[in-house]
Amino acid sequence: MNIENKTTILLAEDEPALGQIIKESLETRNFTVLLCEDGEKAMNTYKKMQPELLVLDVMMPKKDGFTLAKEIRTMDNGIPIIFLTAKSQTQDVVEGFTIGGNDYLKKPFSMEELIVRINNLLHRTIIQRTANILQLGNYTFDFPKQTLQFKSEDHIQLTHREAHLLFHLIKNKNQVLDRSLILNKLWGNDDFFNARSMDVFISKLRKKLKLDDSIQILNVRGFGYKIVY
Repeated sequence: MNIENKTTILLAEDEPALGQIIKESLETRNFTVLLCEDGEKAMNTYKKMQPELLVLDVMMPKKDGFTLAKEIRTMDNGIPIIFLTAKSQTQDVVEGFTIGGNDYLKKPFSMEELIVRINNLLHRTIIQRTANILQLGNYTFDFPKQTLQFKSEDHIQLTHREAHLLFHLIKNKNQVLDRSLILNKLWGNDDFFNARSMDVFISKLRKKLKLDDSIQILNVRGFGYKIVY
């Protein structure tokens, strides 16, 4: 959520002194900072306030930064995430990026470096979000936020898999989306049970798109699906 046209950052840091220093430093740069001392409070704050960037300490009580990021990634595929950590092992860095982190800063760090990285990520995210907000008939599909909006009505929240499936359909508009290819990409393999699961997700998308009669998701038997509008 944007408060007074300031970018809102959720900062999850369990060291009170460090958390306060980061908060005050960012606020002098015209950011609004929501400081949480554990992962559970950070998740509740994320859901309530909808920040535009996350700065997450990896080692936190109740819920660590990696777990928190995994859960948030199921709701928002595009929000920038910076991990703060005292760890330096390669496997920890790899795990952070695999989970969906965009940057990784090892403690101790300079505030100037953190601010530069925040600004770079925000600039990149604005460009990516703009490119991935797609018009689908009378719907607006925000892929990074995983939402559909029909005209000026309330947003419809999509699941992570629904959003990715719809994104691939739109990118292949009026063309058949190969069933096996998308099953392997989103489900991990194209066995019978995953194929049935995909059919269920297609049905769910059809229901969420039913307000615009011009949009159809067609089953091309033996090949896959295609969206037309």
